[in-house]
Amino acid sequence: MIAFACTPDGEQPVPPVDILSQPLIPPPLPLRHPVKVLHITKTLPQEMLGPMYLSRVVKDAGHDMKALFVPDPQWISKVREYKPDVITWSLMTGNHKAIFDVNRLLKSKLEFFSLMGGPHVTFVPDCVKRPDVDAVCIGEGEGALVDLLNALERGEDWRDIKNLCYADEQGEIVKNPLRPLIKDLDALGIPDRSVIYDAQPLYRESPRKVVVTQRGCPMLCSFCFHHAWKSKIYGVRNTEYVRKRSVSHVIEEVQQIRKEYPLEFVHFLDDIFNLRSDWLKEFCERWPKEVGLPFDVILMANMTREEHIVQLAKAGCVYARIAFEAASDFVRNTVFRKNTERRQLTDAARWIKASGIRLGSLNMLGGPGGTLEDDIDTLKLNIECEVDHPLCSIVQPYPEFELNDITEGLGIAVKSYDEFPAQFNREATIKVADKQSIENLHKWFPILVRIPSLLPIARRTLRFRVLSRPLLIMYMLYSEWLVSEQNQLYAKAHRRLDPRSWTLVDFAARVVRRGAVLMLSFVGAKVVHKMVTRLQMGDERVIAHMD
Repeated sequence: MIAFACTPDGEQPVPPVDILSQPLIPPPLPLRHPVKVLHITKTLPQEMLGPMYLSRVVKDAGHDMKALFVPDPQWISKVREYKPDVITWSLMTGNHKAIFDVNRLLKSKLEFFSLMGGPHVTFVPDCVKRPDVDAVCIGEGEGALVDLLNALERGEDWRDIKNLCYADEQGEIVKNPLRPLIKDLDALGIPDRSVIYDAQPLYRESPRKVVVTQRGCPMLCSFCFHHAWKSKIYGVRNTEYVRKRSVSHVIEEVQQIRKEYPLEFVHFLDDIFNLRSDWLKEFCERWPKEVGLPFDVILMANMTREEHIVQLAKAGCVYARIAFEAASDFVRNTVFRKNTERRQLTDAARWIKASGIRLGSLNMLGGPGGTLEDDIDTLKLNIECEVDHPLCSIVQPYPEFELNDITEGLGIAVKSYDEFPAQFNREATIKVADKQSIENLHKWFPILVRIPSLLPIARRTLRFRVLSRPLLIMYMLYSEWLVSEQNQLYAKAHRRLDPRSWTLVDFAARVVRRGAVLMLSFVGAKVVHKMVTRLQMGDERVIAHMD
């Protein structure tokens, strides 16, 4: 995802260094109040909620937190101006190398405490052996971050704080015990959206805001971090791991958003919105009366009943996604461990379509043990269900996920986590048969679901690598078209039918904006690349010959 320290072709500009030979010295921090925290991240297509929750508890504890989005031509000067005591990063496998590089660059210029969090370092915390990484936060971070800031403010030793991991003087990794999972999500307060919206106006001005109503998931999906987090990190049962906010707290948050920011549509990010029937019933009864905004959800087919769809439609749901993942029973249930029957998928899809809700699907290609024909059957399942908005990715066995264990057992695993692509929906990372055909099918997938008559033509193109780039462009453009269709749906829900909401007009505008953002990202990456290269070479004069 984050590529602001990478060259355009994806290669890392900074060669590996012998990090174990360098001294492990914690940075001196001034004693002051409040302690300042800066979260640095890339501008992504969707606003991120993690920093909002962290900022809430940080500010409630009397400290300060801001965010910085890159690429930004003045990003170094903005960091210097804010003078953060702590800089936080969230790492996914694939973006971790770029973040390490940028963190090291900042460490060469400024003094601050570097705290890494997120799925990658939770499962692979050995980055704390790097001299520029002071600590890693494993698991939920709210309590650990507040305890760290309080300790730094008082000049106390932070090394016994639960959930933190660090390297001792001998370079050995020390993992502190984990604190219990947060039971009462309402007690965390309303997420502080200002930390994101003040730093990135794109999110603030968007009429579509993201909300989450739960933490945890009861499913055992082999490709998801939840199963690994639940079993390998916390070692708890679903009763402790799966937690839901109260309906009142969710509605309070949405009402506050609408009071302070533009809001016309709510995107619920929960893995399974219909997790509890009693909660869903209360939500669907209260939402139209107290909020009355259109929204979208993700549903779990094996938990979905027809009454759920009827309730959601009456409450104002205009778009619902079902996780198909794979048509093959073997791949879907034995490999992916979805525990879902094909009939449950088709029933849920039929109920959604009958209710007038836009039907979306989540699919994965390239599953271990599957074949190209299995993936084409997944395509045909989407066609059968008349999916309006098909979403498709390529299998990525991330660290400590059960799917990674499966691929290792089959001898087809990724050799190194550094080989994971930053963009998970571009290529297959495991050794699968018909790799090129699967990657090309992925680019065809949304178009073929909507225009199945093109399948015979698509089949003839699947094995040709030379078509990868043209198919990628086609895929990106059609994905924008699907989003424009979705935007028109939102406009209709608000009875706003001005020309800007027309699908074709919105599509043209999105393509122009997307091109501008890509150009800015490319320019920003080159700026950071030059700075990181200059640091590595250790000679300021060399930069004059790189323009």
